[in-house]
Amino acid sequence: MSHHPHPTNYNRAFAVGILLNIGFVCVELFYGILADSLALVADAGHNLTDVLALLMAWGANRLANRKPTQRLTYGLRRTTILSPLFSGFLLFLAMVAIASEAITRLNEPELVEGRIVIYVAAAGVFINAVTALLFLKNQQHDLNIRAVYVHMLADAAVSIGVVIGGIAMIYTGKTWLDPAISLIIVAVILRGTWALLADALRLAVDAVPADIDPFEVRQYLLSLPGVVSIHDLHIWGMSTTEAALTAHLVIPEIETGDQFLQQVAADLNKHFDIGHSTIQVESGMQDRHCLLAPGGKE
Repeated sequence: MSHHPHPTNYNRAFAVGILLNIGFVCVELFYGILADSLALVADAGHNLTDVLALLMAWGANRLANRKPTQRLTYGLRRTTILSPLFSGFLLFLAMVAIASEAITRLNEPELVEGRIVIYVAAAGVFINAVTALLFLKNQQHDLNIRAVYVHMLADAAVSIGVVIGGIAMIYTGKTWLDPAISLIIVAVILRGTWALLADALRLAVDAVPADIDPFEVRQYLLSLPGVVSIHDLHIWGMSTTEAALTAHLVIPEIETGDQFLQQVAADLNKHFDIGHSTIQVESGMQDRHCLLAPGGKE
């Protein structure tokens, strides 16, 4: 997670992605009714979750760019953590629903208009792949954007499975191929979804961001001139693109000033992508013992 001063603005990408997916839902619903395909009608309902995920991520992205206030001193940047949490949960539910439908169809295969299903699913591959590409840039550095990217790629993969299954059914007549392929794809997507949810949950409970090693940060701070110990060290994600740190450094003998603190802040930003750091310097003398130090609370 590379921490930028502010979340990247994806307004155009979100607008295009939402319009494309709303249009596809309408087309898929129409042809699902025309082909008497429950699978297409159900998938149209599932694709509505794509629109919802895009709307949530867009809203979080816009809120994250709002200026802080006296009450919201960090602004609303943490909404970018809540969005992938909900998006991952929606994707998880959608995959469970598809798996349930696939298992039902394995036991009770249904004949549908295969060619229509193939054409519509192929359109779904195109729509979802194009939408995913809109969020390819920086998706590795922003969990909110990565959630959208993964969501769209997952749907493209499901549509590919439908196309393959449809073609296989036409040439072999084996109707069980479509749900079997769907189950394999769902298993792969659920694994990725779990990783996405785990990352979002860790950020939501103020865990150290995955790409920051707290041991290395501690070792860097201990290597600073005159530092004999550290306590009350905290590192957390302010949003999906920014991290913060607070720490108390015990420096008994060396005078420190603004230049020292500015250099520490610059190093933390450069080497660990921690853009917001607050350092408290203490002498460690017994009569001035910090209450937050080990054994300091009475």
